[in-house]
Amino acid sequence: MKKETSHTYNFIWGFGIELILLLVGAALSVAYGSKQIPLSQIVAYITGNEVDPFLAAVIAARIPRTVFGLLAGASLGISGALMQSITSNPIADPSILGVNTGASLFVVIGIAYLGISSGMGLIGLAFVGAMLTAVFVYGIASVGYGGANSLKLALAGAAVSTALGALVNTIMLPDSHVMKEFRFWQVGSIGGGTWEDVRLLLPFFAVGLVFSLCCASSLNALSLGDEMAVALGVRVGLIRLVAAFAGVLLCASVTALAGPIGFVGLMMPHLIRQLFTCDLRILLPMAALGGSALLTLSDVAGRVLGRPGELEVGIITAILGAPVFVWIVWKSKVKNI
Repeated sequence: MKKETSHTYNFIWGFGIELILLLVGAALSVAYGSKQIPLSQIVAYITGNEVDPFLAAVIAARIPRTVFGLLAGASLGISGALMQSITSNPIADPSILGVNTGASLFVVIGIAYLGISSGMGLIGLAFVGAMLTAVFVYGIASVGYGGANSLKLALAGAAVSTALGALVNTIMLPDSHVMKEFRFWQVGSIGGGTWEDVRLLLPFFAVGLVFSLCCASSLNALSLGDEMAVALGVRVGLIRLVAAFAGVLLCASVTALAGPIGFVGLMMPHLIRQLFTCDLRILLPMAALGGSALLTLSDVAGRVLGRPGELEVGIITAILGAPVFVWIVWKSKVKNI
């Protein structure tokens, strides 16, 4: 009884801390940039009170970027948690598995050769590219003795990502228009986030969230092994397919609109598992909150460190995520090559 009470307090504290970080990140995202805005002015703007017209214009421009960052971070957090659960792999992540790069390749092909420029069209292309890449990487890693273990997935993902990244550059370099338009997008940035981007991303986030939560209990059973899951009445193949669909949909929609932002889906689910719980019914919402807070705070850090310009958020998350990736691999004590 005491243990259950302790777990409950941990969950409450965890949600509370993530919510505070999310609110702080959102406030700083609106306040900080090339022009710093006092918090009192932000509150006045939100409550409908009189604000300096110039500051009001700056706030109005930053709010959609902030909202888009919150949605994108939540999507990546959930996507990473789903991929780690499906593959039973602590280092599974859209960037590690090459899924982001596959989505990027199809987006660039659509723009350079197919003339597709609409957000919905790019999201569709990104989804196809991400899904094909995920299947391809998992297939390569599954070949040979031991199946798709952690190290083989990471190596297969790195190899495929490198090859696809080279193809992206091959397509972009000869076309100055495409290269100019996507040189920052390729790194991963939410700086151009608008209300239109929010409206495009929101339905895909909602679908991915609903599908993932519906699969949570069955994915918990899968963590006990396929045989045990079948004995408990879980349709293993269907659950893996639905969860993979949700994870790739969330990742691809963000990649299409913001570029390939890495490591958010790696860091947050793993951190939550270590500190709070492995129960996906709780982990998924916590990964969403944590991903939102992480991406928004990383975006703020990029603006502060890059003044008078800014560093793209994909650079900041890579700086934070690389040592976490090394630590997870070391902790997992993977010895097979």
